[in-house]
Amino acid sequence: MILDSYETLHCDAGWRKFSFLRLVAQDGTTGISEYNESYGSPGLTQVIEGLLQWIVGKHVLAHERISAELYARTRQAHGGIAQQAIAAVENALIDLKARHLDVPVYELLGGMIRERLPLYWSHCGTYRLAQTAHHLDKPPVNSLDDLTRLGAEVAAGGFSALKTNIFLFDGTPRMHQPGFARAPGWPALNADRQIIRSLRSQLEAFRAGAGPDTGIMLDLNFNYRTEGYLAVTRALDDLNLDWFEIDIYDPAALSLIRRATRTPIASCESLFGLRGYRPFFEHQAMDVAIVDVPWNGIWQSMKIAALAESFEVNVAPHNFYGHLSTLMSAHFCAAIPNFRIMEIDIDDIPWKDDIVTHTPDIVDGELRLSDRAGWGTDLNDDAIHQHPAVASGREQFERGMG
Repeated sequence: MILDSYETLHCDAGWRKFSFLRLVAQDGTTGISEYNESYGSPGLTQVIEGLLQWIVGKHVLAHERISAELYARTRQAHGGIAQQAIAAVENALIDLKARHLDVPVYELLGGMIRERLPLYWSHCGTYRLAQTAHHLDKPPVNSLDDLTRLGAEVAAGGFSALKTNIFLFDGTPRMHQPGFARAPGWPALNADRQIIRSLRSQLEAFRAGAGPDTGIMLDLNFNYRTEGYLAVTRALDDLNLDWFEIDIYDPAALSLIRRATRTPIASCESLFGLRGYRPFFEHQAMDVAIVDVPWNGIWQSMKIAALAESFEVNVAPHNFYGHLSTLMSAHFCAAIPNFRIMEIDIDDIPWKDDIVTHTPDIVDGELRLSDRAGWGTDLNDDAIHQHPAVASGREQFERGMG
């Protein structure tokens, strides 16, 4: 089967954009994937298109060979945007192969271990803050009382857990993100006692609404250095959270933080490949390893999960994109033995469901997989074209989140 052509498509997603790759074989079989250039990856589309020049006209069922060749051609600048581009191609090739064989992708990964995936509601409250609430048909979050009501909504939906970010209510309700140069405190990234007190109130408000049986995670992102992470996690260690999520590129520092707290540590969503993850496993740096399937590629993600299993570590996907990404991550979660829980964004733009032909089947806080071929969905080009991404992902994010 020869790769004949490809196209990239982009859709407005409110404060960001959704991006897709479609591969077309000479016999008309297609394969699709979702990728993201709205966060730290400007120009990713051009890199993908550059890589595809090397494989148009080649046999596409040997996806491992193609991924290895693309890695070899980019190894002098490995990781980062280069790996994200390889992943977009790999994910589309896997979908194409599964459609050609008329099987779900999880059958190519060894078969389904589980057909129902427990979900946690990610960015809980984040997209309802004033900066982005106008994109939703949901009540905005303006106070701690609103967080309590939202926690109750999560529990009523049957979700296993929720994950939230750092919110501030001293004036206009907003996210606190100094690690991304979008709040005071950058570039020093020191901990602030007032923010820690505010975080405790935020988490207690969620707990009051969600009840004792709903897990709560706190995503600290890249917002501190080692000292700051230690200050925040030690101050909040008594809240019985499911995990602190921390992004840091030094495995020894993350290991030190893990050993200083009782609360589990989740990390690694920004890493690439076996070479990126291995030192974190060797340092026993995290309790839960987070893997981004659109960034790594699902075949590479399976290898990372296998490496994690050898260190007795469970895996959770990084998934805050569109429905196609959710289904891609679901096939990954269905096929690995060491699965922890799956991330999903529930609050999103009203036309999100229109972009694909089949949306994820979510019942009582669980995602149920189908037996449709490939990822189990296709792109709705008409809906995508009705919502063109007129601004770059970075511009949309800055416009939305401030």
